Amino acid sequence: MSKTILISGASKGFGKAWTEAFLEKGYKVAATARNIDTLNDLKAKYGDAILPLKLDVNKREDSFAIVEKVKNHFGTIDILINNAGYALNGAVEEASEAEARAQFETNFFGTLWLTQAVLPIMRNQKSGHIIQVSSILGVATLPVIGLYNASKFAVEGLSETLASEVKQFGINVSLVEPNGYFTDIWGNGFHSESIPAYDGIKKALADGHDPDTFGQVSATVPAIVKLVEAENPPLRLFLGKIALPFAKQTYEQKLKTWEEWADVSVAGHG
Repeated sequence: MSKTILISGASKGFGKAWTEAFLEKGYKVAATARNIDTLNDLKAKYGDAILPLKLDVNKREDSFAIVEKVKNHFGTIDILINNAGYALNGAVEEASEAEARAQFETNFFGTLWLTQAVLPIMRNQKSGHIIQVSSILGVATLPVIGLYNASKFAVEGLSETLASEVKQFGINVSLVEPNGYFTDIWGNGFHSESIPAYDGIKKALADGHDPDTFGQVSATVPAIVKLVEAENPPLRLFLGKIALPFAKQTYEQKLKTWEEWADVSVAGHG
C-alpha cells in the first residue's frame, strides 16, 4: 500500500524536489506551502496523488487543522517531513527582537507544531516516521548566521529527545543535516541591519567562499528516498560531502577543550 507523506515548505528547493520524487515513486503527498500556486505543475501532472495545502507553519492552530485535513483526505499520515524554514543573515548583535523571534517561530516552533499534531495519529496507528530538516549548522556553527544556527540547534535537541520518547510507539525520528546547497535560503533577503564593526568578518567569509562546498539539490533526491524507505532509519543523516569533515573537526576541538579542563570539571562536582 502506498504511504502518505506530509511535507512542509514544498514550494521550492528541497521541498519541491523531494515532493516530485515521492510522487514519481507512487507515494501520496500532502504538500504545504505559503504559496501553493508553485505546485500547480505537480498537481497537473500527478492529479489526486498530491494535495497542495496553504500553510503558515508559524500558526499552531493552522498546523493542527492541516494535519486533520490530511488525515481525513488520505486516511493516514505515515511520514512527516518538517522542511519549512529560512535563514536570517547577520551577526548576533545585529538581530532585532522581531527578527530573532520570527526565526524561531518558523524554524523551531513551526517544526514543533506539526510534530505535535501528527503524533496522536502515529501513536494510534503504532507506526510513523518524522523527518526534521535541520542543518550541519545545528551541529557546528558559522559566524554571522547565529540565529539560524541557534534555531537548528534547538531542532536537534527537540528531535533527539523526541526519538527517545516515541520509539516505544513504533515511531522513528530522523534529523536530516545538509551542508550548504544551491537554494535561495541564503539569498532570500532576510538580513539584519548591519553594524560596521562586523564588516570585516563578513568580508572574510565572502572572500573565502568556495562554490564547491555547496551541493546540488537534485543530488539529494536518492538519499531522501532511501531514508523514507528505510526499515530502520537513522536518527541523523548528513547530506553533502562537507558536513561530516566539518562535524569531525568541530567535535575534535570540543573534546580537546573538555579534556584540558577535565580536572576543573570533576572538582566542581563536589
